[in-house]
Amino acid sequence: MAFPVAKPKVLLADKGYDGDAVRVNLLAHGILPIIPPKANRREHIPCDFRRYRDRYRIKRMFGHLKHQRCIATRYDKIALSFATFLNLAAIRKWLPNFVHAA
Repeated sequence: MAFPVAKPKVLLADKGYDGDAVRVNLLAHGILPIIPPKANRREHIPCDFRRYRDRYRIKRMFGHLKHQRCIATRYDKIALSFATFLNLAAIRKWLPNFVHAA
């Protein structure tokens, strides 16, 4: 598993990553796995669902970004141009919550 430059403290993942090998690998690198157990798991592993809620926020944001046509199809081949459109889409999502309607 390749890690980014800054080592994360916690990994939020869905049930598809609920495996003993994944959990052991993360714990060996000092990363706390926040993964809910699968329904067919023999031994129950506790999950911090308060932290797991943050994953849903991220998932909603990616869903919103996929509705932006230029981001979903990635017409831009230059990374800087693509990152600029990501920023614009995030601002477009954030702006109605910031500006008060009078």
